[in-house]
Amino acid sequence: MNHERILVLDFGGQYNQLIARRVRDEGVYAEVYSSDIGIEKIKELNPKGIIFTGGPQSVYKEESQHIGKEIFELGIPIFGFCYGAQLIAYELGGEVATAPVSEYGKTETHVEKSSVLFSDVSEETTVFMSHTDYIAKVPEGFTITAHTEHCPVAGMEDGKRQIYAVQFHPEVQHSVEGQKMIHHFLYDVCKCTGDWKMASFVEEQVSLLKNKIGSGKVLLALSGGVDSSVAAGLLSRAIGKQLYCVFVDHGLLRKNEGDQVEEIFGEKGDFELNFVRVNAGEEYFEKLAGVEDPEKKRKIIGEQFIRIFEREANKIGTVDFLAQGTIYADVVESGLGKGAVIKSHHNVGGLPKNISFKEIVEPLRLLFKDEVRKVGLELGLPEHLVYRQPFPGPGLGVRIIGEVTPEKVRMVQDADFIYREEIEKAGLSRSYSQYFAALTNMRSVGVMGDFRTYDYAVALRAVITDDFMTAECADIPFSVLQRVMNRIVNEVKGVNRVFYDLTSKPPGTIEME
Repeated sequence: MNHERILVLDFGGQYNQLIARRVRDEGVYAEVYSSDIGIEKIKELNPKGIIFTGGPQSVYKEESQHIGKEIFELGIPIFGFCYGAQLIAYELGGEVATAPVSEYGKTETHVEKSSVLFSDVSEETTVFMSHTDYIAKVPEGFTITAHTEHCPVAGMEDGKRQIYAVQFHPEVQHSVEGQKMIHHFLYDVCKCTGDWKMASFVEEQVSLLKNKIGSGKVLLALSGGVDSSVAAGLLSRAIGKQLYCVFVDHGLLRKNEGDQVEEIFGEKGDFELNFVRVNAGEEYFEKLAGVEDPEKKRKIIGEQFIRIFEREANKIGTVDFLAQGTIYADVVESGLGKGAVIKSHHNVGGLPKNISFKEIVEPLRLLFKDEVRKVGLELGLPEHLVYRQPFPGPGLGVRIIGEVTPEKVRMVQDADFIYREEIEKAGLSRSYSQYFAALTNMRSVGVMGDFRTYDYAVALRAVITDDFMTAECADIPFSVLQRVMNRIVNEVKGVNRVFYDLTSKPPGTIEME
């Protein structure tokens, strides 16, 4: 794709994807690569600028990640964060040592407003520090542009060579004016114009897909989730009836979800494609009968999907391409630059070998989740689908503790529907990263009217997270929780108790199983 490009070179930092997202938030395309990418590949990619990420190592130790000095001679602007700043200092002749005082968390920092990075940043600003080493001496040609009480070089630059470095992390929210610094690097130093827009992405991808696929057939496993739905919409616009979407309804979806997917992509929907819905609930319940172990449930659900998908794919006949809803976060997590191949195998996962196809098509592999949602809206997908809550592949099978039965599925579907409806009514649907109801395996005595009950307990879950690797419990207003509880115990037959799960991740997981 012919866009301005920023390279984010990863040195083992935990915020590599976040940096790329912050750059893209400014309308500039960014890609993450391993720090060992090689100088020739960098020249080939021809970036407008390069960002060095943080990392857990000490630059003066032999085993730490380094980079060749020739990168500094390319004339491409460079911005180093944390370890990346120390690496710049070390490689160019400065000194890095163990800091007398380590700094972690929010730190008041003084910046020199004469620096292009800090021109409209407050002279005293709060940034996020996380370091035990520090730059003890700046390289020749560099000036100090920021300091803290304990860190004499919180920022440095060589404006002539367009090399900039900060000891902190401007990409995280705790750095109050960090986005301004990233903006100045992109537009004032790298001279970017901001040509990364989702509307133009749709047009470009449609053209690329048409050329790539030609008259071939494409098969897509449509789950009804955001990624596969947007992929279906994009492919539909490009190739129409050459696209075959197989939607396996395993009976473990949220309430009404199967019908909603069919309404959007089926015959009455606005998308031109071949939609195949397989109502396989009875098959799944038969396979899951008596199974309580969560890993066994996952394997049964996955294996059964493969068998059904194989059956339906064979009915379609020869398929030229297999489409997947792989997104950029998947690519980065799978191997930084090598991720496309690795992720393809991961996504295909155990698909039968007798489903033959020439190539895998991943129309969303350049996009982060928030960008995928924007593409969905550009394609005309309804907001309730585009902003649908994340949902695991095994569905409600991992939101029901113990054996999965039709009756338990009904209970958790109804409880979850009430929960999501009340969150929506309260105007909080965009406030939490994920929220859902799960069915515990606990039964307890209750009283409803004049009658004794012995029914199940529902657990409500809501979390806030940036990356789903860690998560904090959401602080839902008590009045909302009360309404949810009242409706569930009154409207959901078989449930007489409601809990709210306060556990963070770690030590817990987001899903119940």
